[in-house]
Amino acid sequence: MTASLRDAFGRSITYLRLSVTDRCNLRCLYCMPEEGVPLKRHDHILRYEEIVRLVRLGAELGITKVRVTGGEPLVRPGVVQLVRMLSDIPGLADIALTTNGILLAQHARGLAEAGLKRVNVSLDTLRPERFQRIARRGRLQDVLDGLEAARSAGLSPIKVNMVVIRGLNDDEAVDFARLSISEGWHVRFIEVMPLGEGEHWTHDGFVPASEMRARIEAELGPLAPLPSDRSGPARTYRLHDAPGTVGLITPVTEHFCGTCNRLRLSADGRLVACLLRGGELDVRGPLRRGATDDELRALLLQAVALKPAGHRLAQGEPLPARSMSGIGG
Repeated sequence: MTASLRDAFGRSITYLRLSVTDRCNLRCLYCMPEEGVPLKRHDHILRYEEIVRLVRLGAELGITKVRVTGGEPLVRPGVVQLVRMLSDIPGLADIALTTNGILLAQHARGLAEAGLKRVNVSLDTLRPERFQRIARRGRLQDVLDGLEAARSAGLSPIKVNMVVIRGLNDDEAVDFARLSISEGWHVRFIEVMPLGEGEHWTHDGFVPASEMRARIEAELGPLAPLPSDRSGPARTYRLHDAPGTVGLITPVTEHFCGTCNRLRLSADGRLVACLLRGGELDVRGPLRRGATDDELRALLLQAVALKPAGHRLAQGEPLPARSMSGIGG
């Protein structure tokens, strides 16, 4: 079917991010408070069959890429089976997953066999003691083991996402960039966003991507820009002779709203039009009241119609009240 998920600004929406849980086994400083966040009741979380139905209808309308997120998606039982169900949907060319990596070693092979193509692993430090400070749970070695298991399972390329915060981990940016040479990782540096706990770090702790790039180039040499495929938020570069890449994700200083191609489905069944400006539609209610496929397609189209031209951080517009763990980033 010809893509028909086009918003009011001419952007074709081909990418759906699926949050499958609001639960997480870490408590990262910029994401969650130490005690966690109020959790949704189990019966308020979409069942896998409901998710698959919505994705199938989205694929009929032009969705070609799906990313499974959380919270931490691997804490929800049966995620491998969900990936298998998604891989059977005609029209989906790419199924990926974002994880903190703690449980990846035990699931990587099964995910690959089920049809997962790639993983993005969130990792903010290479130092065990600092990992404990930032994540407040888990072990760095489990994440490193997960990355190796993903490589062995053929989940390629390996992408590692680092949220950079001044005084917390910014002194490791060069070490991470160097791994694009030694390990072939595709390392992406992300500006901290003023959502949830992140708001506490966006003043004294904010590091603009331009500063990250300058630090890396000062120690490792020029970052050569790579052609953009406009399919993601990162501006991508390569260090000399590096098999991997360095990406800069700049939601604050140089937003990429003009090429946004995504829609989000929250774990509790809300279609979210924009991470930083809100615009939500309930689909769990209609699903459980027996909505027809045509009615659900209409909701997908309506959600896309809610997409704004871009966020308004610079104008000081209030941000949505949802936490990142409830939307999936």
